[in-house]
Amino acid sequence: MNLLFAKFPWPKRDPVAALRTRLHDHCELRVFRALEADEGCVYTVPSAGQDEIRWIEDAMRDALATATTSRLALLMDLAGASAGEAAPYHYVVETDVLAEREADFNAWYDREHLAGLASVPGTVRAMRFRNIDGHPRYHACYDLTRLETLGSPPWLAVRCTPWSDRVRPAFFNTKRTMFRALLR
Repeated sequence: MNLLFAKFPWPKRDPVAALRTRLHDHCELRVFRALEADEGCVYTVPSAGQDEIRWIEDAMRDALATATTSRLALLMDLAGASAGEAAPYHYVVETDVLAEREADFNAWYDREHLAGLASVPGTVRAMRFRNIDGHPRYHACYDLTRLETLGSPPWLAVRCTPWSDRVRPAFFNTKRTMFRALLR
């Protein structure tokens, strides 16, 4: 599954209304607003056709003139310990990794990190993607029931393993953002 992902500075006009007007009911939208910055993001799942992807990208840019779009290829999708509960928060980690450490980074995410964070109470879903179009190359996101999940002892324990300590110095161009869901 590939997603189309757009990031944008938060506009003065309602971006949800602008996206709905431009895209109508053509595709499902998930729209989020950052808690600590004037920015937003939107995900949509286009069908396989390149023409539709281009049309949606153009429509997003028409609705949100400053949006940047990327195609994200799904690497892993895990139900969380709180699967089925409402998830008003969406935590995103975007990063690049040093080329010589990429195999270890991917093994860490696949074998330890994503599953560990998915198992934390308060995590509804954990997903990991590779950015097909640019950088940061990797995109992980977590749907959360509450903000406190992020700083909870189980969450911090997953972040503080020996493997985490070995891999994390290879990160660069890293951005972590907590969003609130507006449209799911």
